[in-house]
Amino acid sequence: MSHAQPPVFAGERRRLARVALFMLVGVNVMNQVDRQIMSVLIEPVRMDLGLTDTEIGLLVGLAFALFYTFAGLPIARLADRGNRRKLIVVSLTLWSAMTAVCGLAQNFLQLLLARVGVGVGEAGCAPAAQSLISDYFPQTHRARSLATYQLGVPIGIFIGSVIGGTLSDVLPWRQVFFVFGAPGLLLAVVTFFVLKEPPRGEWDGLAEGEVEPISDVLRFLWSLPAMRHILIAASLHTLTLSAQVTFNFAFLTRVHELSGAQAGWAIGLLNAVFGTFGTYMGGWIGDRFGPNDARWYIWCLGLGAVASIPFSIFAYLTQSATLAVAALSLGVIGSYMYAGAVHAVSQSLAKPRMRAMSAAIMLFSMNLFGYGFGPPLAGMLSDVLGGESALRYALALMNGVLLWSCIHYWLAARTYREDLLISRAAQ
Repeated sequence: MSHAQPPVFAGERRRLARVALFMLVGVNVMNQVDRQIMSVLIEPVRMDLGLTDTEIGLLVGLAFALFYTFAGLPIARLADRGNRRKLIVVSLTLWSAMTAVCGLAQNFLQLLLARVGVGVGEAGCAPAAQSLISDYFPQTHRARSLATYQLGVPIGIFIGSVIGGTLSDVLPWRQVFFVFGAPGLLLAVVTFFVLKEPPRGEWDGLAEGEVEPISDVLRFLWSLPAMRHILIAASLHTLTLSAQVTFNFAFLTRVHELSGAQAGWAIGLLNAVFGTFGTYMGGWIGDRFGPNDARWYIWCLGLGAVASIPFSIFAYLTQSATLAVAALSLGVIGSYMYAGAVHAVSQSLAKPRMRAMSAAIMLFSMNLFGYGFGPPLAGMLSDVLGGESALRYALALMNGVLLWSCIHYWLAARTYREDLLISRAAQ
């Protein structure tokens, strides 16, 4: 791959990058809103269709994640080869339509298939978006930019929780799905006309080059110890958070007897305020201290996760709803620090024409093993423990997995600087 002088990040280039990031954050917000609404509607869906917590965990987790992850790899290959903007527009249209279709389901199987459709649609978003951001922003701005993109997660959870929770008190759950599916179709039209496709590799001083065979991509990424350990750490981290995010709404309504609107505001605000702060802090700390020692890009993720565990355990075991919400709020600051920064690490280790595939591999593992098995595992623990309060103990126990992930963050940091040099030499 030939090297060229990187452009200056100023003027029109900076403006276009910011516009693109704004649009991609909006798309990611819609992604999370349509994903979150299933968690908000757990209780009315469970009671109407007669489902167990294990079945709910499968609907929210494995059914969604299984097809999200397996569809994500070939779609990411398309993103590395072709137009990422068009791919995002098609994906947004598909998952929004399938969200509305969830409202037509009459039984577990039909809802399962509709959730599969949502997962396939959303599979095309993140890899293409991360690849676009890496080509819009230079290396010194990527952690913050990818963290900003990931702000769509807490913002989407806030919108989904507050609006979804409020609507669930006054509308049947099927109609709520219809309401949430429609805005994404309009956003797809706006995205098509506003978002532009940037050149690949300019900020790395590289010409676009050819797409490498997928076997070479996998072999190269797997040869880097830091990539292997960051993949495992992020997957275990996601397993814990996905279980807790999935059942937090049900935890507040079932254990503490909050209404849908009350739980929606509680979950929404703690994610919007504290989750947003934590997500951005992970990227900010990396870009602030990473130029002096690149290991800070990973250290801050493990430190944040460890700090969140005592707050999380206390939140699920306290008898006070107020203290539970307060502790959850403080806990998400540290636990959300990985949300954007972990992708900055994986993108930094990938060559420009394998960035979408690198993102897809991360998302494959994080979603299949993390999001796919986290909610079913928590649901099964709740069913095994039994009783209306069992959910609190199941969610508290999930923190053991988060502690495990911190070991792999530490192992990833040990070789990260050396692996960065290997990656850059290979370009």
